[in-house]
Amino acid sequence: MDGVVLVLNQNYEPLNVCNLPRAFRLVFGEKAEVIEFDHQVIRTPRTEYRAPSVIRLQYLIRRPRPRVKLSRREVFARDKHICQYCGRQAHDMTLDHIVPRHRGGGHTWENLVTACKPCNHRKGGKTLEEARLRLLHPPFEPRSDIYSLFKSYLIDENNEAWRTYLFLGRN
Repeated sequence: MDGVVLVLNQNYEPLNVCNLPRAFRLVFGEKAEVIEFDHQVIRTPRTEYRAPSVIRLQYLIRRPRPRVKLSRREVFARDKHICQYCGRQAHDMTLDHIVPRHRGGGHTWENLVTACKPCNHRKGGKTLEEARLRLLHPPFEPRSDIYSLFKSYLIDENNEAWRTYLFLGRN
């Protein structure tokens, strides 16, 4: 019983992905209804069940907005691989702390930018004023979108029906 199931909130908003046993517990416990079925059939000694692909919860779940995980790759993606000091675009970029960590700057979205090696070397452990540098764009925490949360599951062709509920057209 391997497979994944898309879980929708009562208002059809995508919540998360769960495994098949969890999905069956939600459906048989009358906490969710099946919206789309998978091609898979689960056989028990007495009967057969079609595996769900998409389920919808019976009650509305309130949850905080999902956040993008802070990582090198995500900072580079936010800045489009462009140095935030000189505007050069290259593949060998580095991360730079606007306020250096040894001066109290944190490892946060608002303090990290993409920098080319010459600009990062020029700035070193200085502040922007000391290094006489200016940012092209102020750093910010990017909003997570539905595609980024579920894109790894869309590679599997069995999850093609999910695109309708993730508001993604067929590509």
